[in-house]
Amino acid sequence: MSSDKVKNGNEHDSDDSCGDESASFTTNSTTSQSKSPTSSTRSKRRGRRSTKSKPKTVAAYKYDTHAKENHGASIFGVAFNTLLGKDEPQMFATAGSNRCTVYECPRKGGLQLVHCYADPDPDEVFYTCAWSYDLKSSAPLLAAAGYRGVVRVIDIEQNEAVGNYVGHGQAINELKFHPHKLQLLLSGSKDHAIRLWNIQTHVCIAIFGGVEAHRDEVLSIDFNMKGDRIVSSGMDHSLKLWCLDSPDFQHKVELSNTFSQEKSTMPFPTVTRHFPDFSTRDIHRNYVDCVQWFGNFVLSKSCENAIICWKPGQLHQSFEQVKPNDSSCTLIATFSYDECEIWFVRFGFNPWHKVIALGNQHGKVYVWELDPSDPEGAHMTTLHNQRSVSTVRQIAFSRDASILVYVCDDATVWRWNRPQAAAI
Repeated sequence: MSSDKVKNGNEHDSDDSCGDESASFTTNSTTSQSKSPTSSTRSKRRGRRSTKSKPKTVAAYKYDTHAKENHGASIFGVAFNTLLGKDEPQMFATAGSNRCTVYECPRKGGLQLVHCYADPDPDEVFYTCAWSYDLKSSAPLLAAAGYRGVVRVIDIEQNEAVGNYVGHGQAINELKFHPHKLQLLLSGSKDHAIRLWNIQTHVCIAIFGGVEAHRDEVLSIDFNMKGDRIVSSGMDHSLKLWCLDSPDFQHKVELSNTFSQEKSTMPFPTVTRHFPDFSTRDIHRNYVDCVQWFGNFVLSKSCENAIICWKPGQLHQSFEQVKPNDSSCTLIATFSYDECEIWFVRFGFNPWHKVIALGNQHGKVYVWELDPSDPEGAHMTTLHNQRSVSTVRQIAFSRDASILVYVCDDATVWRWNRPQAAAI
């Protein structure tokens, strides 16, 4: 990310005067093949060329409320704490300016401010945040990072940083925790590298970067559901897959759980990975600013008004069957939208309920509900409130997909609820 982000102070001013001035438009548009590939790469991406969106009779989500954070700066990141139990309140955090702000979503609606962490450096601008918990006390932890390239791990209950990780040479664009080993934190940076940290023992386990790694900013990263692979994307237009299941790598992960810098005379033996297990530039021809796993498929987007669902190799091939240096891909589906041709706009995806959402430059949100019984069909609904006019930077779903939250460039936070009649 560039360094010219707006930086200011932070207080909170809830604005609920909007009422229910919302509109939900059901569309029957079809998704089509990506505009990004050149003719020379199309032959490598055989598969379904289009996926028709089915009409819905019920709005996917209904406007509830919104609030404005008084720092006035862009809010770049938002993340729900999906680790909480069903009987615990729905909590999410935002990342913008030098603040991380935690909200509760009361069952009756609205937004309730819970905590606000201010970074000691007033020039910090947080771009991303992710949730975990302390393995000993079970206290919720929030990791945040941004412009300064420092990872902060914040104890929300104490409202203080309990871990500070310096290693990236430049800004950090995204953080993701391992889906099962919540002490493992992944970070992607402007310095072209990805790092894997153990926040329990405060060591850097691995660095993914070098010869065949990203050649420009790493913009997005994600673990698969098993936690044995990661996918990354960046400004170099490429998508790369990295396997973590080798015995040597797993040994280093286990070693990191018991390593103590105080008792050791040597630093932790950090692994350096120069070569990804798969790499392609055939999906997009611009910055790839968001990527997430969808089972064995990958969802990714660029500045081309489309989210692409694809997989490495041919449709019938497992990942293990894809030959080294084979960059061929199979296109599964394309989800098209309008007026989102800027970068660092990230979609939200709830893998448990198979719903995707992305905002555009004018405050509109597109929601796709995937139908497992019909892979060629997807219900798309457009959400819009007349007061939502700024770029939507990121969207997050609650674990049960009953709440959708998005954050914008005008420092606003928006809550939408799924109507009971349309519950997933």
